[in-house]
Amino acid sequence: MAMTNNPLLDFTDLPLFDRIRPEHVAPAVDVLLAEGEANLETVVAPEFPADWLKISRVLDVGGERFTRAWNAVGHLNAVADTPELRAAYNEAMPRVTAFWTRVGSDERLYAKYKAIDVATLNSEQRQAHRNAVRNFVLGGAELQGDAKKRFADIQERQAELSQKFSENALDATDAFAYYAKLGELEGVPEDVVSAARAAAEADGKDGYKLTLKMPCYLPVMQFAKSSALRETLYRAYVTRASEFGDPAFDNTALITEILALREEEAKLLGYKNFGELSVVPKMAESPEQVVKFLRDLATKARPYGERDLADLRAFASEQLGITDPQPWDWSYIGEKLKEARYAFSEQEVKQYFPAPKVMAGLFKIVETLFEVSIRRDSAPTWHPSVEFYRIERAGQKVGQFYLDPSARAAKRGGAWMDDVRARWLRPDNGVLQTPVAQLVCNFASGVDGKPPLLTHDDVTTLFHEFGHGLHHMLTQVNERDVSGISGVEWDAVELPSQFMENFCWEWDVLSHMTAHVDTGEPLPRALFDKMTAAKNFQSGLQTLRQIEFSLFDMLLHTEYHAAAAKPGDVMALLGKVRSEVAVMPSPPFSRTPNTFSHIFSGGYAAGYYSYKWAEVLSADAYAAFEETVGADGEPNIETGRKYRQAILEAGGSRSAMDSFKAFRGREPQLDALLRHQGMAEAQPA
Repeated sequence: MAMTNNPLLDFTDLPLFDRIRPEHVAPAVDVLLAEGEANLETVVAPEFPADWLKISRVLDVGGERFTRAWNAVGHLNAVADTPELRAAYNEAMPRVTAFWTRVGSDERLYAKYKAIDVATLNSEQRQAHRNAVRNFVLGGAELQGDAKKRFADIQERQAELSQKFSENALDATDAFAYYAKLGELEGVPEDVVSAARAAAEADGKDGYKLTLKMPCYLPVMQFAKSSALRETLYRAYVTRASEFGDPAFDNTALITEILALREEEAKLLGYKNFGELSVVPKMAESPEQVVKFLRDLATKARPYGERDLADLRAFASEQLGITDPQPWDWSYIGEKLKEARYAFSEQEVKQYFPAPKVMAGLFKIVETLFEVSIRRDSAPTWHPSVEFYRIERAGQKVGQFYLDPSARAAKRGGAWMDDVRARWLRPDNGVLQTPVAQLVCNFASGVDGKPPLLTHDDVTTLFHEFGHGLHHMLTQVNERDVSGISGVEWDAVELPSQFMENFCWEWDVLSHMTAHVDTGEPLPRALFDKMTAAKNFQSGLQTLRQIEFSLFDMLLHTEYHAAAAKPGDVMALLGKVRSEVAVMPSPPFSRTPNTFSHIFSGGYAAGYYSYKWAEVLSADAYAAFEETVGADGEPNIETGRKYRQAILEAGGSRSAMDSFKAFRGREPQLDALLRHQGMAEAQPA
């Protein structure tokens, strides 16, 4: 296949997502690998100067082409999975992984970078250079002989296992379907019932098709009166990709092998365990510091979690006649208690959040606060429901983004932001390249001709992912490896995303983005007040759940030792963590680790604590807006500008702590987080 007609090799502008086919993958990778090898040999030649820009002109320019093409394939694999694409991706992945491992551990290239005179670099380049030298060490550049070969083999095998873990989680989720009878669906929201009916019809089946995708699973767990129906879905959900289901999708053995390889990798690089290795490029100084942070937070949250659970038990017994709540009952009890205590339901709120109105409201706050404008734009996309936009300031393009909001088959669950390309003053042609992001969610689609309706949680998710997008797109850094989200410490990367969530609780913001789907009426203030009163409903339990995941993740990568491990040790460790921090009992058949994609296929290994760590930063950052809010409730534009310049525009060009201090004038404090989550008052009795 000639280069000219392979869309993966067209770098004139944005990826040609509508034209990329599985058969394009292997030929494109062949071309890019050959280019990459040639570029590497050019730069490491003895006569090639140890000059930052000259190296970048060859290696970074070629590397960016490769990354952009491969990321396009990986993205399609996540949002439009087909057997053919998956096969092409998996065939190419070992070769791609091996190449990047080789570049990252090439001692000749490492020597070239060490020989660069840092006095000739500007501050952005110096930060990128520091990161590069550190990454060479972490990438095995100082290893020799057999150790170096083993390190490369580990990287390749880990990439395969992570991909397989992700596939199993997706396939196990997609494989489940329960065709319910109408009588079983009492209490389930109308739009969910309509969607289930349409899904069954599409399959040529009678009844109502229920799946484990969030837009279906969660409302059934919250609203279905039938405990038997909830149990059916719950058991299927918590045993996905485990020994309790199809053996082809069981992730148990993969988890064991992944953990063993990570431990071996860490020891090859001179660390006691993977936890130690993981924190090297992060804000946290050691696994011990992380564990102490989590345990301190658990101690503060536990009394609130115990009070939350006692409330649920009492309400279940007195009002619902459930004297012995089972795991599949808690969401239902929680929703009923929230309705009783605050006199509203998620279902009622959802009617006021049609997706188009929410998007307009989100854009308005971003435009106001960060002094930009957002416009519709056009680009090739991978699905008809995908939208494309540009962000401008003073008529100049700042960045662009794709928005893929809807859940569908063959699309990975969850929500995420990815970069398509970074802002970069290109060394090859002197052109300033603008950043492009992808924002992916999994919301319910519209039914019966109505627009999609978002829960308030969906709205918060949208703001969260948009916060990541802003971090990537509003950067003013010109050095690619530290612009936008690049080079930002992993445990600080959630700051801008969690920061944006706060606006979902501001009346002046929220009131502009609501319109009842039938009447067009805005959200009534009385309903908003009830939502606000309920904001911290069960926040103790939710905090403990996040700590449970975070502590399990870190202890799994510090205390679990593969050589001495026995079958069941991973679940035993989770049980130990639960007995320490959780207050809500978990059933023995639950296999949470088997779909814990964040740590086994999503880059959060020994880093899941980042969500809580960054929450401290984001709550404290948002407190600056609370301190300067206008009499009319509008956010202060000066504070917005300061935040934009100190945090968003700086990207990874300096340490996250330096950026935070540039904004707040001091180090972060825990008080704002505890206050925002209703855990700052006197301890409950």
